[in-house]
Amino acid sequence: MKKSVIFGALTATGLLAGAAQAATLDDVKERGELNCGVVTGLAGFGAPDANGVWEGFDVAVCRAVAAAVLGDPTAVNFVPTTGQTRFTALASGEIDVLARNTTWTFSRDTDLKFDFIGVNYYDGQGFIVPTALGVSSAKDLDGATVCIQTGTTTELNLADFFRNNNISYEPVPVETNAEAQQQYLAGACDAYTTDASGLAATRATFENPGDHVILPEIISKEPLGPLVRHGDNEWGDIVRWTLNALIAAEEFGVTSANVSELAAAPGTNPEVNRLLGTEGELGAMIGLENDWAKNAIAAGGNYGEIFEKNIGENTPIGLARGLNAQWTNGGLIYAPPFR
Repeated sequence: MKKSVIFGALTATGLLAGAAQAATLDDVKERGELNCGVVTGLAGFGAPDANGVWEGFDVAVCRAVAAAVLGDPTAVNFVPTTGQTRFTALASGEIDVLARNTTWTFSRDTDLKFDFIGVNYYDGQGFIVPTALGVSSAKDLDGATVCIQTGTTTELNLADFFRNNNISYEPVPVETNAEAQQQYLAGACDAYTTDASGLAATRATFENPGDHVILPEIISKEPLGPLVRHGDNEWGDIVRWTLNALIAAEEFGVTSANVSELAAAPGTNPEVNRLLGTEGELGAMIGLENDWAKNAIAAGGNYGEIFEKNIGENTPIGLARGLNAQWTNGGLIYAPPFR
């Protein structure tokens, strides 16, 4: 769910990307469906429900993009990817956008030739342990076995933390969050480390969540966000401004409940008018209809609605907004102007 370190394995796929980069918008329109890479299953972020319908915080981004481009939030083919397969899927053109708890890093942006279109969740790497272990700090994990997902630089963060604190550990490699959960609950590892949001999501699915504690240390910065391939700037703009539309909508009080009414005629706020297409021609600038943002917001609500519905404090996952509050409320979430 995070940072690939298998750069060599992606060299060949980088060559394939050139053919896949051009005119992604045309491909999606012709196909009538958005191919969106998601996690293999993480409660609150991306997983199919009992009826097989995908839902979650990252899934909502996919649906918003499909609504903006195709006018239909259900016109999405969800492609589950692991930490090992996600970048190959994007570089090869198998998926049009990747939205699965992926950290924006220098090497991914430059060496792997991807464009992160923004941050939809500011996170950091943490640890979960059984309460019975009697540990209150990650610095108490000297000699512990730690479940760690392969194909991620979570491994590098872990190694750095233990080396910096002059303590040792034994890694227990796993491929997916589901495997990590299984191994952790079976006692194959003393601790599991990944993004703190992922730990909260995982703990929420335990039979007895109170028997497990997320330790206080956050050992890294993990700005998570959707990404697309380098080279197709028009497509990158569409995905970027779709996310910005969801963020701006929350700031301006545009919700899934009132967006249709507000988009019916110009109101008193010029920026809301431009956002919803009742003033100006912003849609044409990115090759879309003028109601593209209205459709994106109607698909699942604004950023705040999506957060609260899937991972917020009133869900089993129970995440506070924290850094992911709007800038007007002391957070880092901020959309550039729609003008």
